[in-house]
Amino acid sequence: MVDAARARKLADRIQQIVAEMLERRIKDPRLGFVTVTDTRVTADLREATVFYTVYGSEAERSDSAAALESAKGIIRSEVGRQTGVRFAPTLTFKHDPLPDSARHLDDLITAARSRDAEVARQAQEASYAGEADPYRKPDEGPEADLGGDDQA
Repeated sequence: MVDAARARKLADRIQQIVAEMLERRIKDPRLGFVTVTDTRVTADLREATVFYTVYGSEAERSDSAAALESAKGIIRSEVGRQTGVRFAPTLTFKHDPLPDSARHLDDLITAARSRDAEVARQAQEASYAGEADPYRKPDEGPEADLGGDDQA
């Protein structure tokens, strides 16, 4: 086992290498606009999980996943060559759902803001159902006519 700092440095280096390989060396036509978002390496440095996003439709996402799987061996050999570790880590590519979740949350926040604006607009146009001040004052009301506590 290695310390967490070394594993994080290796993960950052793998992320750079994979992004560079996808940009310059992998020429698969199925590969869409792929962005490497994160990389995580196990504590024994044997396995690396590369998270990515694909700009486009679900079909482009599945085509890019197939292209990444087919290029996994080339990318792994390049990672082993450039990092200089004894054993090149096994690469696993996973689609990162975080941008989709963030987009969904943005849509929900926008919808909530529009509903809040509608409620505020309705509140400005609203009027009281009864009097503006529904509370009785000590000097008015039916108790004042009866004389209060003086009757016994």
